[in-house]
Amino acid sequence: MKEAYLYEKANGKAVKCKLCAHRCTIAPGKEGICRVRENRGGTLYSLVYGKAVARNVDPIEKKPFFHFLPGSSSFSIATVGCNFHCSYCQNFDISQMVRDGNEIIGESLPPEDVVRLAVEYDCRSISYTYTEPTIFMEYAYDTACFAKEKGLKNNFVTNGYMTEEALKFVRPNLDAANIDLKAFTDKFYTDMCGAKLEPVLSSIAGMKRLGIWVEVTTLIIPTLNDSPHELREIAEFIKSVGEEIPWHVSRFHPTYRVNDTPATPADILRKAREIGREAGLRYVYTGNIPGDDGENTYCYQCGKLLIRRYGFQVIENVIVDAKCPQCGAVIDGVF
Repeated sequence: MKEAYLYEKANGKAVKCKLCAHRCTIAPGKEGICRVRENRGGTLYSLVYGKAVARNVDPIEKKPFFHFLPGSSSFSIATVGCNFHCSYCQNFDISQMVRDGNEIIGESLPPEDVVRLAVEYDCRSISYTYTEPTIFMEYAYDTACFAKEKGLKNNFVTNGYMTEEALKFVRPNLDAANIDLKAFTDKFYTDMCGAKLEPVLSSIAGMKRLGIWVEVTTLIIPTLNDSPHELREIAEFIKSVGEEIPWHVSRFHPTYRVNDTPATPADILRKAREIGREAGLRYVYTGNIPGDDGENTYCYQCGKLLIRRYGFQVIENVIVDAKCPQCGAVIDGVF
C-alpha cells in the first residue's frame, strides 16, 4: 500500500479524496467509489500501487492516438478498478473486478521496472490505460517521473473524470491524453456510467489549457448516443475547445451488460465523421473498422493523404517536420 496523493483530513478521521470529480468523503474502514482507495485510521491509502493487472507493448494507435508519436510503440500498464461502472465496458473483467468480485489482483511491477521494460522494448512512451489511470494516480505519477528521466513520454487513456487539482498535479509529467467523451447528456452518464457529463468537459478544456496534447474518443452505441443531433453537439463542443483536436468515433461491440444491442453499423461511424468535419474539426477518425478510409490522416488544408493506416498499423507516413510536404501546412500533434 501507499499513502494516497491529493486528499485531506476531515472530521472524525474521515478523509476527503480530491483526485476525481466524485470527491468522495470516506469514513474510516471504507473505500471510495473506485473501491481501490481506502481510509485506514484517518489516512487514505492506494490499494493498487505497483500491482499491474496488465502490461503490454502496444502500437500507440491502439490507444487510440493518431497524432502523438504515430507509428511508435508504447508500454501499457493498468491496475484493477475504475471510478465509473459503465454497463458496456470493453475491459470490464479488470475495470469492474473489485466491484463485481471484491478482488484486487496484480503482479508486482514497481515504477522503476515499468520504465526499465519500456526502454528494453524500445518504446517511446508509457500509456496508463485499459482501466482508469486516475484511480491509480500514485502508481502512474511515480512511474511518469522515472519515465521523464529516461526521455520517455507519458499518456493517459482516461474517462476524464479528474479534478482540477489532479490535472495540475500530473501536468508536469503528462504529455498527452485520449479522453472518452461517452455522450453529451447527463442521463447517459448517470444511467450508463454512474457519473456526470460536466467534469469530463472541464477536463478536456483544462488539459488543452495546460498544454497537454488531447485526442477525444466517442464509442458510438446504436440507439443510446448515435443521434445526429447529439453527435453534432459533441463535435461542436470539441471544436469550441480546439479545431485541431482529433476526434475518434469508434464502433461498439456488445459486451458485459449491454448484450442486446447490435454492433454499430459502419455507416453510422461514417456519418459521425462527416458531422465532425462539417463542424470544422480538422481530423476525424473512424475506429474498429479496419481498412476504412476514415483511419487515414489527410492534410486539412490541401487534402493530401499524409498517414495511411490499416487498423493499428501505419503503412505510410509522409509528414516531414510536422508539415504537409505538398502545401506546407503545419500538422497538429506530437511528432
